[in-house]
Amino acid sequence: MGKLNQVADGVWVRQSEWAWTNSIVVRGEDGLILIDPGIDGSELNQLADDVDRLGIPVVAGFSTHPHWDHLLWHPRFGDVPRYATPAAAHVASQARERAQAMAAESASGIPLDLVALVTPLPADGGPVPGETIEHQAHAVGHAAVLLADRGVLLAGDMLSDVLIPLFDFRQDDQVGAYEAALDRLGEAAGHVDVVVPGHGAVAEGPEVAARLAADHAYIDALRRGEEPVDARLGPHADWLFGPHRSNLEQAQGR
Repeated sequence: MGKLNQVADGVWVRQSEWAWTNSIVVRGEDGLILIDPGIDGSELNQLADDVDRLGIPVVAGFSTHPHWDHLLWHPRFGDVPRYATPAAAHVASQARERAQAMAAESASGIPLDLVALVTPLPADGGPVPGETIEHQAHAVGHAAVLLADRGVLLAGDMLSDVLIPLFDFRQDDQVGAYEAALDRLGEAAGHVDVVVPGHGAVAEGPEVAARLAADHAYIDALRRGEEPVDARLGPHADWLFGPHRSNLEQAQGR
């Protein structure tokens, strides 16, 4: 896992070796908010070291969506409120045992007793700064966080340079949901210079528009029932073949 890098005023990112997962630290009015911290126990401990060096207390956590790798925590972050959108918090609560099992299987040293302990984010956003943009693409209650005053969009598992659009087929019309989400994120991206995805490299400047275009092209191909042509499906992305095939077959069947 790399070091904690500042990408904008009061916004830091640290990337895991596991699926290029980004842990995000945001300075709020009263302290730090940790967004999707991960992944394994040693990395969470290193992130705690980085946070300690900032000298600002952690006041809250936020999970962008209810997948296990975005529902993690460490005792050193403190016993503070951890939030998700109401829909995501409900799913996380209902599927907590499954999230714990997947965390135990996929990474080492994770404090399993702290997995998925999230509560609904207040309507006013509580301690999470900026605007929360909720949609239903990729997962129930998925949220991005727009920090317009800092020129940053925290996109969750969207707008990645390593992950193709991945769907939650427990929900109806994920192709349509993804199109609607990209439209909303595109509006938000007009206010920023930096996009931080849940997995992959931070996008800056022209790369922001390129990420949007890549996801739109992928979804457009699925809508037409065609095989997407996408650099993210290259020789180093074999581990994505399964989800990609599911996306394509589901879209063609609609």
